[in-house]
Amino acid sequence: MDVVPDGYDKHAFEPFAVTVDLAVFTIREAALHVLLVERGQEPYAGRWALPGGFLRPDESAERAARRELGEETGLTDVAALHLEQLRTYSEPGRDPRMRVVSVAFAALLPDAPEAHGGGDAAQARWTPYDTARDLAFDHDRILADARDRIGAKLEYTGLATAFCPPEFTLGELQQVYETVWGTALDRPNFRRKVLATPGFVEAVPGAARLTGGRGKPAALYRAGTAAALHPPLLRPTPEGRPA
Repeated sequence: MDVVPDGYDKHAFEPFAVTVDLAVFTIREAALHVLLVERGQEPYAGRWALPGGFLRPDESAERAARRELGEETGLTDVAALHLEQLRTYSEPGRDPRMRVVSVAFAALLPDAPEAHGGGDAAQARWTPYDTARDLAFDHDRILADARDRIGAKLEYTGLATAFCPPEFTLGELQQVYETVWGTALDRPNFRRKVLATPGFVEAVPGAARLTGGRGKPAALYRAGTAAALHPPLLRPTPEGRPA
């Protein structure tokens, strides 16, 4: 057991709380969605916010994040959800109740189930990212940071294939990237980069699918075995050049 040093007074410092916030994304109807909850209590009662809440004395930030996500949204199997720690938000005044430091997490979830409110959340819903604005606290900032983080996740991993059918065309894979990144990509350039990345995708021998129009059927692929993409598939810059 740790021994408290002689003369140490824990009451000499102003108390503050630690919370967790979660930005959980999915793709629905070819659009990026984020999971939001309607606050059922003050402050900001009736406003939409990211799921989250206060750490208990006996739990880690990640454990608290999974608990709050399950309590406020009704999502099951949260223990298996891959959460990536985003950053810590500690600006004074970010919470009107007291000094609060928040540890934020981000996740991109394929095949996301419906959500419903629970705990101190009046309701929960998947909301199109483009309409998720004017959130409680500093959650607009956290959400924007999280969007950038999951965009980077697609640059360096094969996560995008999880949002495609088991056998998919490169056009379907490109749509996932365009949805998460929020930008159109050049089709020939995208195809060249994907096929040049070892282990990213594997061709399905002899398989093809008509994709509309008068062109020939498109070849089908499945997810490859690479855990990380080398070289990464970088997002274009605003000027249109690879990052």
